[in-house]
Amino acid sequence: MSVLSQMRYRFLLGALGLVLIVLLIRQQNGLSHSTLAPIATTLQTPTKNPSEASSDITLTHGDHSLTQLLDNVSATSSYFIDYPLPASEFGQMGKRLQVMQHWIEARQSLSDRMTLGQADTLRTHIDDTALSLFPFLHNPSQSSYTSLSHLRQRFKPGSKGIVIPTGQKTFRYACHLISNLRDTLGSKLPIEVAYAGESDLSASNREFICRLASDIETVDVLQVFDDTTLDLEHGGWAIKTFAALGSQYEQVLVLDADAILLQAPETILDRHTGYKSTGTLLFHDRLLWQGAFKERHEWWEKQLEHHNPSQALSKSRVYNDGYAEECDSGLVVLDKSRLSVLLGVLHACWQNTKEVRDNWTYKMGYGDKESWWFGLELSGAQYTFEDHYGGMLGHLNPDKNKVCSFTIAHFDEQEKLLWYNGGLLLNKLKNNTEFDVPTHYMFDGVWEKGATKPDHSCMRDAEIRETSEQERELVRKSVEGAKAIDARIRQFSSLDFT
Repeated sequence: MSVLSQMRYRFLLGALGLVLIVLLIRQQNGLSHSTLAPIATTLQTPTKNPSEASSDITLTHGDHSLTQLLDNVSATSSYFIDYPLPASEFGQMGKRLQVMQHWIEARQSLSDRMTLGQADTLRTHIDDTALSLFPFLHNPSQSSYTSLSHLRQRFKPGSKGIVIPTGQKTFRYACHLISNLRDTLGSKLPIEVAYAGESDLSASNREFICRLASDIETVDVLQVFDDTTLDLEHGGWAIKTFAALGSQYEQVLVLDADAILLQAPETILDRHTGYKSTGTLLFHDRLLWQGAFKERHEWWEKQLEHHNPSQALSKSRVYNDGYAEECDSGLVVLDKSRLSVLLGVLHACWQNTKEVRDNWTYKMGYGDKESWWFGLELSGAQYTFEDHYGGMLGHLNPDKNKVCSFTIAHFDEQEKLLWYNGGLLLNKLKNNTEFDVPTHYMFDGVWEKGATKPDHSCMRDAEIRETSEQERELVRKSVEGAKAIDARIRQFSSLDFT
């Protein structure tokens, strides 16, 4: 038998195993035959290149034992391990994650029909496969074998919390954000401050930030994941996905250090209907540069071949109308207790590994932005975006027909201001001490992008709205808190902001 024939035989055995899993779950739970429909689009036979796909497998019924099922899962697991995907195959990585999801669901649904040995065998296949796809899952602080099962055990059932990745450069803004959350908004959610090694955030800075308020701890992501394929110390934005995945909280709000909230984060977890429906909440970037990134769009479409688009993608103005950037990842909200969400985050993490981000993710997009929705999309998870694309929060121009600033504003389901990025400074790229209290905002207008990063942008051709006194008071209070923290930082480290 040729190598190609062996590959196809092994993969077809695994495909049959996946079908058997669905049939057994169907029998167990009284599911309709329509349960099988999504599986047909998940599996594809390999061609000469194991990462390519040629035709869908036709599913048939069969009467097989759990032993045969495990044999077939074993064959697919061996195939995945023996034929790793190149860094360019984002779509096929999504397919493999969908297969893994069915295995995990089978282990949960068929647990009362399996012996302990069978359950352990299936778990081993899942963990071995996960570790082959994502070698960073090994925990370097543990001397023994660790994988996906051990990572999931790290999550505290029912827990909710905030994750703020930061380093020396953004330390000051992270302190401002913590004051905004604790002192201004009164949030009681626990906070993890994530960093990548001692050179990323010093012990003295970690001590300082933990003393700012109650229930704050720091987490070295390099002690949670194997950094061999990551290089997070020099990865910039890449730490964000890993901070989300490695957090002990099941439900996480991942915040950039320079984000500012205008509503308590608890309101998102408790009240946002989109988040409660899908276990995710992402925020749109600005609608800019229509038609300017054709290569990016062609690449997205290639990775999405043989993929049924989600509701979110079907409504995307960026994907469908040719705009440049979909996601503002300054705030990402995730419920990792939902398996599809967890596996989507795994895909996003893979996109931020060093080889993948250097050659694809950060070349085809700007930093980590698109990896969040793309990982969820390709892994088959449903996800929620805010209703509007990024708005403008700032001040009226002299002609009073535009709103201008250096920030991007985001809104809740009632079109009230929820948060904005860029921090409390008027323009942190030009002046480290000039704070600002925005007076007006706009959404669904036309963006006029500043010529360079230090230049302000404007929005026009939509309703100009005035911030409420309550909103302005929230920002004023946050500014006062930030100024007090700056004084403490200067005393603590002799840092000069001027």
